Amino acid sequence: MTNCRPGWTVKKLGEIATRIQYGYTESATVEEVGPRFLRITDIQNGKVDWNTVPYCKCDEFEKYRLNPGDIVFARTGATTGKSFLITDCPNSVFASYLIKVQLRREVCAGYVYQFFQTPSYWSHIAQFTTGSTQGGFNASKLAQIEIPLPPLLVQKQIAAILEKADAAREKRRQANQLTEQFLQSAFLEMFGDPGSNARKLTAKRLADLVKEDDKINYGVVQPGDDYPGGVPIVRISDFKGMHVDKSNLKRIDPKIEGAYKRSRLVGDEVLLACVGSIGMVTLADPNLKGFNTVRAVARIRCGEELNRLFLAFYLSTSFSQSFFSRETRTVSQPTLNIRQIEETQIYLPPLNEQRQFAALVEKVESLRAKLRESEKELENLFQSLMQRAFKGELVG
Repeated sequence: MTNCRPGWTVKKLGEIATRIQYGYTESATVEEVGPRFLRITDIQNGKVDWNTVPYCKCDEFEKYRLNPGDIVFARTGATTGKSFLITDCPNSVFASYLIKVQLRREVCAGYVYQFFQTPSYWSHIAQFTTGSTQGGFNASKLAQIEIPLPPLLVQKQIAAILEKADAAREKRRQANQLTEQFLQSAFLEMFGDPGSNARKLTAKRLADLVKEDDKINYGVVQPGDDYPGGVPIVRISDFKGMHVDKSNLKRIDPKIEGAYKRSRLVGDEVLLACVGSIGMVTLADPNLKGFNTVRAVARIRCGEELNRLFLAFYLSTSFSQSFFSRETRTVSQPTLNIRQIEETQIYLPPLNEQRQFAALVEKVESLRAKLRESEKELENLFQSLMQRAFKGELVG
């Protein structure tokens, strides 16, 4: 990164930081034996609930303490390179799998943190990441990352604009999550918890509730490499809530797919993850007709006694998820076989009640579709603002 606007400079992170350091090595505990002990797993969706962060014994509190304005980075694992800006915190230190960056006062921490969301930053992380199974990078490499720096006032203006855009994205995501929580609550309100079965509903095996001319099965065992122009295939990574994301479907050789006609989609199925991410549920739609699934996905077509929207939420309850967990076997990865899925107990309410719930789901899903579209628009806006900001085109 060499070109920048007049009045801007380019600095390496190490030049604008007073300290870049690894975290403290200690065991976490729920007992209040010392400061809070921030770990990678405590940072969820860009947030930290300090009330749930554990404690640790720490004889070097001042060396490892966290302060507002610090930025911490995950330095290993699936979240390598993810950053988090400390805005407020109790007495706390950070764990060894994090790197803390403490910036000089003449630099706006919010501006620098926003830079760490850019494609330019992530391209650096991709180059720096080392390790074949769990990627990782170190403090010295982090210090070499170049950051475009306008005057401090402009940094603050850019940070404020991007923070507002980011907050709008977060509110839209939260609204989408609330609709999901609402449906789960509505399900329990209407039908009760299957675990207690307070309504004394009749239990039936899922295998006895599928369409008469069909049965539960999973898809292609060895789909092979992506085959341009081939048959689209649904993977667990394509599950996006209660719909399938069609934007990145893999395609397979029609000759391979032809041996798996039994798992070819009609478009009215409930799809259940049965390898790896056990228990994830989504719905097929008519636009998926003729597509197929992978071995890790079981397809279920409902018979006349069972509404598929009711079934999708039933399979998402803690009762069903606990059953799947108990039945899961682990060799190389967690696996749930078809027989175990068939044995899932379904406490069956009257069909008219299932349909009432389905009508509610359809209304909420219509709202969620609009929320998802709005979320995409906000994401595109944020990315556009971010690109303009760090090219010097947004302010000043």
